[in-house]
Parts: sequence; C-alpha cells; structure tokens
Amino acid sequence: MTFGKRLNETRKSKGFTAQAMADLLEIGLRSYRAYESDDREPSFSVLVKIADCFDVSTDYLLCRDGFLAKHERELK
Repeated sequence: MTFGKRLNETRKSKGFTAQAMADLLEIGLRSYRAYESDDREPSFSVLVKIADCFDVSTDYLLCRDGFLAKHERELK
C-alpha cells in the first residue's frame, strides 16, 4: 500500500471530503489530491496535521504499521 492510497482510504473512513481536508490543511484541492495520487508528498508539518485530523499516527499514514507491529512483538 502507498501513502496516497492509505490517505484516501483513511479520509473516506473518517467521513472527510477531499475539499474539507484541503481546507483544514489550508492548501488547494489540487495539492491535496496530488497527495492521494502519490504525485506529491506532504511536508513534515502537513503530514503531522493530517495525522492529527484523522487521529492516527504518522507511521500509520506512512504504511509503517506492519513494521512497527513486528518490532513490538520482538521487544516483548
């Protein structure tokens, strides 16, 4: 899974429109859509804003949840 696909799925599951996200992030709709299509990557500060809006971790958005779960099991 890519960041854009994860972003799109998470946005829809949380009930946000792409326009609502663009407005919350104070960016244009075209810029936001570029994130979801993997044509652009958000800056670190925008990535954190997105994670906060969705109440998820940046690792989740970056598709690192499997990696983290694997290492969490190894630490136990």
